[in-house]
Amino acid sequence: MTLVDAETSDAWATGAGPPVPPAETGTVTAVEGSTFCVSSTSGDMLRDFPHGLFVADTRIVSCWKLAVDGQAVETLTALEDPTEPYRVTFVGRTAPHSGHADSTVLVLRHRYVGDGMREDVVLRNLGREATGVTLSLTVTTDFADLFEVKQRRVNPAHGVVVDVGADALTYQLETPTDVRGSRITATGDPGISPGRFTFHLVIPARSEWSTCLSVEALVGGRRIPPRHRCGAPVQTSPPARRMQAWRLAAPSIRTPDTVLADTLRASARDLGALQIEDPDHPDCPVVAAGAPWFMALFGRDCLLTSWMALPLDPRLARCSLRTLARLQGRKSDPLTEEQPGRILHEVRMGREAGLALGGGNVYYGTVDATPLFVMLVGELHRWGELPDEDLRALLPAVDRALTWIADYGDLDGDGFVEYRRHTDRGLANQGWKDSFDGVNHADGRLAVPPIALCEVQGYAYAAFRARAAIATTLGDPAAESYWRGRAATLKSEFNHWFWMDDREAFAIALDGDKEQVDAVTSNMGHCLWTGIVDDEKAPAVARHLSGERLDSGFGVRTLANDMGAYNPMSYHNGSVWPHDSAIAVAGLARYGFVEQAQRIALEVLDASARFGDRLPELYCGFDREQFSRPVPYPTSCSPQAWAAASPLLLTRSLLRLDPDLPAARVGFDPVLPERMLPLRIENVPLGGGRIDLEIRSDGWELDGLPDEVALDAGPQD
Repeated sequence: MTLVDAETSDAWATGAGPPVPPAETGTVTAVEGSTFCVSSTSGDMLRDFPHGLFVADTRIVSCWKLAVDGQAVETLTALEDPTEPYRVTFVGRTAPHSGHADSTVLVLRHRYVGDGMREDVVLRNLGREATGVTLSLTVTTDFADLFEVKQRRVNPAHGVVVDVGADALTYQLETPTDVRGSRITATGDPGISPGRFTFHLVIPARSEWSTCLSVEALVGGRRIPPRHRCGAPVQTSPPARRMQAWRLAAPSIRTPDTVLADTLRASARDLGALQIEDPDHPDCPVVAAGAPWFMALFGRDCLLTSWMALPLDPRLARCSLRTLARLQGRKSDPLTEEQPGRILHEVRMGREAGLALGGGNVYYGTVDATPLFVMLVGELHRWGELPDEDLRALLPAVDRALTWIADYGDLDGDGFVEYRRHTDRGLANQGWKDSFDGVNHADGRLAVPPIALCEVQGYAYAAFRARAAIATTLGDPAAESYWRGRAATLKSEFNHWFWMDDREAFAIALDGDKEQVDAVTSNMGHCLWTGIVDDEKAPAVARHLSGERLDSGFGVRTLANDMGAYNPMSYHNGSVWPHDSAIAVAGLARYGFVEQAQRIALEVLDASARFGDRLPELYCGFDREQFSRPVPYPTSCSPQAWAAASPLLLTRSLLRLDPDLPAARVGFDPVLPERMLPLRIENVPLGGGRIDLEIRSDGWELDGLPDEVALDAGPQD
């Protein structure tokens, strides 16, 4: 065994994005569950870039470079298949021999990721005579934490041991608390030396040669077999079977609006690709936040995505709720910000998790995941996809969450939910705009905590109403009356304290002095979505959301363009987030602002078309009149969960589909733009069955509802 250099880092600096590689390098990402691989367009992984093969938030391969006769392979193209995000084929050629214009050797690299990696390397001799070739693969690892790589903080260190065996190259790093390793094997009888596989070949004319390389991870001393095994047909691998089953179960759509159809299909594909599994509960997947850097469970992202994806697959919501209930806070810990009843912010498995998350692999510093948890239980119940026994099983977690809202979320007893981090390791801002400068006044000053965000009060209001509806189902009139009363009180107080008469808008927050944080922001759209806005104030909110200060032409900006902190290239202060715009559309449709909802929905769909049908996490908030295409944000995740789910919410909002199966009714009052008609959607899950929808210019039909369920052709409450 030999000691080789590895890399370590400082603690995770929350909020920093990944470095942007030079334009000529480019990146290609393959992802399956929580495993992902980032490489150059050649297929090589370069240690000095944010490249590598990652398993359990750890880079188990940091360098993976193919060479033929000592020279890099010339890149021709990289072929990605959006229906199979776990695979990519890199096409290249060897350098032409001296005095020749063309190469005669084609190099194919078929890569498959999933709990490790398989790569089939094929050399195809297109020449008329045999060719002698020396093929080499340089491979090393550093076991760097994902955040070290993402933020380019990987520094040399010692401790990685390499073992050169007869048929494998094995790397291992043992620390006092963990053991990480990677084992690389290859078919074809290579020569193996530290950091290198070498093949000396003679390939006959018009023939080909291949080898299968396999990377197996070791996490916590446990070997994790790759999901794609050498010698086994790829189409029978677990990832291939899972994606095929996901596609077959998804609803189908027919519409003349190709942008809508293509975007919805891309959404379904991406939500399938982003699913991750708990090894202890492999039958219950949840949605990771986004690729490549956030292939982990995030409470807020998972809950909002699952809500939006109910018309696609309610199982995501059920599994999300069960998983988050299992991990619900049980004790008070200021370092991880865990508190009894609190729903987590994120889960990480890398070596830096203890530093990043206050000493554990679960961090709870979010103010909105807890009311969103209760909201999703209520919505899944309304959707008819939460049988009574499952509802009763989740009820203790629901009530613990509501207790957290009252006892821990309301720091000063004023009835509003607010946050302040417990140590300097925690997130300074704990709503969805969680960058350090994400909550600010109209003049650009940062808000001083504790901070009560406007949308969080909406989430709490909706959570109280959800609990009241659950009480109705369970035959508990006292609880129903109590929670409806709590909701009514909160709505009244919210509309009094958060409303800014001079701006005719809701303040983004109240600060530590109970002063209004007076910036005009997209957060108001979330308030419409939850129904906390008084009817007489809703028209002004709609004017803001659809007006030129917030509406960019490609969706709603996070911050109005006349605010002090406005920057269309910022993360949270002027950019456009598709999920944020979709929630605004849902709120506008709820309050009957049809024209505004239609216009913003079409703007977001137009942006999707310009991103190849896949909405990214966010994009810059420049006016559409200034740039005819949305300007990408350089470190935006894609695919990203709630961005992928946003077109589903846009469609549901324009359908005004509002199931309430416990009350034996379904609201349906479609307001689709003419360009989408006629539209037919089949196989939509609802109430344990499937429904079909058809909307035409002259009417609509909804088929498949149970006989006892009434169709309410009117706007939702």
